[in-house]
Amino acid sequence: MKLKTKKAAAKRFSFTATGKVKFKRTNKRHNLGNKGPKRKLKLRKGGYVFEGDIQHVRECMPYGR
Repeated sequence: MKLKTKKAAAKRFSFTATGKVKFKRTNKRHNLGNKGPKRKLKLRKGGYVFEGDIQHVRECMPYGR
């Protein structure tokens, strides 16, 4: 049977050409007036998923590589 992609994971993660998994920081959508400038500055930068968690993301996105 074909495997289904978990849409929640597909919206949050993307794969690089080398196989790493990228993500965007949360808490940057609304109520930004309550957050400090330093916090908002740090939320701009994305990140990479740790090696131990990549397998779980791959299971959620079987065709994402």
